Amino acid sequence: MSMGMIGESNHGLDAKGRLIIPIRFRQELGDKFVLCNGMDHNIDVYPEAEWTKFAEKLAALPKSNFQARRLRDFYEGSAVVCEMDSQYRIVIPQKLREYAGIDREVVMIGHTDTVAIWDKAAWDKINSPEEIDLKEIAEIGELFNI
Repeated sequence: MSMGMIGESNHGLDAKGRLIIPIRFRQELGDKFVLCNGMDHNIDVYPEAEWTKFAEKLAALPKSNFQARRLRDFYEGSAVVCEMDSQYRIVIPQKLREYAGIDREVVMIGHTDTVAIWDKAAWDKINSPEEIDLKEIAEIGELFNI
């Protein structure tokens, strides 16, 4: 069984908005993957198989429900299919970079089956010792039986 995509990697974008995909994520992401808006003003990265599962759930939502349509618009409207070039780089579209507040420095966080791309300053801020509440994290873990 694969360990999935875990860990943290810091990287910079080049002048063309390209990001080198770290070796730790390359095999799991595969040849094609999807970038889209993340819930926390970050960018979510889905391997093709994971995106297909997620998209099927979105497609099953009732089209007559406004909130369901908004959820689909949020994810599917921002989604782009990416392929790495020969140097393992991808271009992050300007619209996604703007949504996530990404300028140059990013942090990639592995979530086992997906990856999150964050603006480094935003990531550092929410993960500073002053912001991390270990009691709250423990309570959340207990809530989800982790």
